[in-house]
Amino acid sequence: MTVLLLAVPLLLPFAVRPLAGRTLDRLAPATALWTLTFTALVLAGASVCALGALVLTGLLKLPLFAALGELVHPLHTPPDTLVLPAAAAATGVLTVSAWTSLRSALSQIRAFRTARRQADRSATAGDLCVVDSPHPDAYALPGRPHRIVVTTGMLRSLAPAERQALFAHERAHNKGDHYRFLLAAELAAHCHPGLRRVRDAVRLAAERAADEAAATAVGDRQLTARAIARAALASHASPSTRPGFASAATTGPVPRRVAALLSPPSQRPRRASWIALLLAACTAVSASAAATGVIVFHHDVEIAQGEAPR
Repeated sequence: MTVLLLAVPLLLPFAVRPLAGRTLDRLAPATALWTLTFTALVLAGASVCALGALVLTGLLKLPLFAALGELVHPLHTPPDTLVLPAAAAATGVLTVSAWTSLRSALSQIRAFRTARRQADRSATAGDLCVVDSPHPDAYALPGRPHRIVVTTGMLRSLAPAERQALFAHERAHNKGDHYRFLLAAELAAHCHPGLRRVRDAVRLAAERAADEAAATAVGDRQLTARAIARAALASHASPSTRPGFASAATTGPVPRRVAALLSPPSQRPRRASWIALLLAACTAVSASAAATGVIVFHHDVEIAQGEAPR
């Protein structure tokens, strides 16, 4: 019973993958951003809890850990031929997840520090920081204070009106603290491979939300679309040292974003509650199964310790 319950949070992220790809077609970008990020965090947390419970179940089947856990009765579980391989696999998955998360975090920290030092050494005008570099690039850099980093190469690639649209896009990222969503989605993707598609959808939702905010700020959707397209073309072959959580108008599927900006109102995403309800149902089932599985496991341990009736 416990193993079956714990299997649910490990399988549901794969079922969410096709839903993540359709969310932006059904929900407004800002709503999709919140919905997808919340979904990713809950599913990741549930899967980690399930893996942890499987690891403990396997450990308590071993005499040494059973003695350390003060078990006076055998732990009631499915056959060892099922539990021990599942526990070994869960241990391996958790180890890999922890290692890749740590490696990614260290890499992001180094990139962030490098970007901040570069920004601090460059000329600034308000929140705008101009880096002297021939490589076109622009991105929103979080921190205190938030910065919009743009290279001289990017400035030369855009017309004055297009620059303002690009700056409005990056300001929207900083104002919405989109880096928090990107970090959360990245962490979730390291916890479960099925959430990588959700992470990509979160990144796209953040860019689409900033696109819409920029179009509203400059009052011209075509100008915003043109600025994003030209910036992406200019920076296509240019190296960038920005951190992965530093949002940029040139990332993601730019043609899809440009098409969304240029689409007539009748073809733009409409609010559809059913996609949100499906995602909510998946998160609720996953969280409930993980919580129930952990509670049942804890009760089984108490029975094995002689502290609860069979």
